[in-house]
Amino acid sequence: MRIRKYWLALIALFTIVIISACAPDREENTNTDNNQNSTSEETGEDSANADKPEELTVWANDEEKQLKAIEEIAADYEKQNDIKVNVVPKTMLDQLDELALAGPEGNGPDLFFQPHDRTGDIVAQGLAQPLDISDEDLAGYSDASLESVQYEFEGSTAMYGVPAVIETYGVFYNKDIIDEPQTIDDLLVALEEKTDVSQDKFGFLMKPNDLYFAYPFFKNYGGYIFGGNIGEYDTSDIGLANEGAVEGGKLFQSFFGDGKIPPSTTTDVIDGLFTEGKVGAVINGPWSIASYREALGDSLGFAPFPDINGKGAQSLVGVKAWMVSYYSDNTEWATDLALFMTNEENQKHYFDVAGELPTNTSALESIDDPIFSTFSKQIENGVPMPSTPQMSQVWEPMNNALQFIAEGEDPASVLPEAVEQIKTNINASGAQ
Repeated sequence: MRIRKYWLALIALFTIVIISACAPDREENTNTDNNQNSTSEETGEDSANADKPEELTVWANDEEKQLKAIEEIAADYEKQNDIKVNVVPKTMLDQLDELALAGPEGNGPDLFFQPHDRTGDIVAQGLAQPLDISDEDLAGYSDASLESVQYEFEGSTAMYGVPAVIETYGVFYNKDIIDEPQTIDDLLVALEEKTDVSQDKFGFLMKPNDLYFAYPFFKNYGGYIFGGNIGEYDTSDIGLANEGAVEGGKLFQSFFGDGKIPPSTTTDVIDGLFTEGKVGAVINGPWSIASYREALGDSLGFAPFPDINGKGAQSLVGVKAWMVSYYSDNTEWATDLALFMTNEENQKHYFDVAGELPTNTSALESIDDPIFSTFSKQIENGVPMPSTPQMSQVWEPMNNALQFIAEGEDPASVLPEAVEQIKTNINASGAQ
């Protein structure tokens, strides 16, 4: 979920070539040979069928359930289009470095799978192609997921991925300890009334040093990470120390101190105490559902992040997307495969097998599981995590600042210092 420093040895070696391509006709559920031949006869020029490759290669994340789902979906695509799909398991963290080496040699994939917050680095390295996809083909995806894969590069904004999975976070709570929290004040009351530090019992727990989870405290008072529009960020405009951010920092601080959340609290402590039934509520994402449900059973509840400052909490949203390799010779068909893997039917199947939330709105709304389906409500209030490379310089200074705030230091002095450190880091990195 965090942007890390990635190998950038290929930056500036190539100028990204904007490839104008029309995806194969998707008016039908499948691209049959008859459809492709008809297109060729009508246009009198090379058709998608004439250019149809014998095979496509997909680098899929190597997590067992995710891989199984992709292999099954790819097998359906093979049958319907008579194109062999090679699904290669490869950890997402390793894909970029390997693509930078294998791509120029012709040994890379047509499609690879990455979190959207790495888009800036991916585009800067020239590893992904901008995509030309019709509004009709994009109509089924959630707005937040589509916004996340938009990115401005060299003055031009384009779509650099087909969104496949969407994630955000909310509040898991133990029904035996507290009622469903509606506002942030409800969590503060639960903390004050249900906490006995000597017994390791808490009404509410959260990490003191994690901007990802703490972001709603700042955003709902007017704080922000970077100015500009989504995908077109003004990284010189950092709003994490403005008046609203300071106000949010004070609210955040009110949850820590004597008799409240210890500033030394870690993720392991939070998960351990919550699954032991000693904590009323915690902040977490859908990846934690299985372990929480196994531990608490019917006592487990989930709610959207409680309202802050009188409005729905704006949590950070992460998207994982299929990207077409810059080195692929099969742009149209790779895009077609990505759209096929993320259509409503296949996203339902992917959720059933892998348990990750769909970006297709109909697939998302069709989920019967009350915990998973509640995430769709939080996604409506979500804000895509910035995808610009400069985001990698934000995490450490802000996480340190949150730790200082939890330990009692004044947000009005800590946050400006963090912002200055972020600016220094950005300047030092050369990522202007």
